[in-house]
Amino acid sequence: MLIVNTGHGKGKTTAALGILLRARGRKLRIGGIQFFKHENANFGELRALRELGVELIPLGDGWTWTSRDLDETQAKALHGWEVAKERITSGDYDVFLLDEFTYLLSYGWLDAAQVVNWLQANKPPLLHVIITGRDAHTALIEAADLVTEMREVKHPFRDQGIRAQKGIEF
Repeated sequence: MLIVNTGHGKGKTTAALGILLRARGRKLRIGGIQFFKHENANFGELRALRELGVELIPLGDGWTWTSRDLDETQAKALHGWEVAKERITSGDYDVFLLDEFTYLLSYGWLDAAQVVNWLQANKPPLLHVIITGRDAHTALIEAADLVTEMREVKHPFRDQGIRAQKGIEF
């Protein structure tokens, strides 16, 4: 299946990680790429997955809104797509995560139709690919087998000034 978690609410990556955890419990081969997390990131999910022997690779240079060089940010993200294509076609995975991938399409760094066509032509039939990020392109939504939209109802930082919590946000 092609699974897309999108929307402006929290939980897109968290839901995808839940699928990875469930798949790992079923002895499926899992992995993924985080397109914007800094390549030296050491968040809780990365630590836990390492303990399980799972590779989730951060290939970015941090959040785009804090980027000092958007050309470098874009180059790293596009490199991540090349790595992802190799991993997707490798036959080494049953479930593969493209975390925060929707931004490559919404920023115009990749053409959505070309990405969808590539996935349809090259994704092995039994491989599940999960894509996360806000503002999923219509072409991606139409191609997906499962789409979930996260909607923010209440947020602790916005509504109460509560900062990010270890183990919840990172």
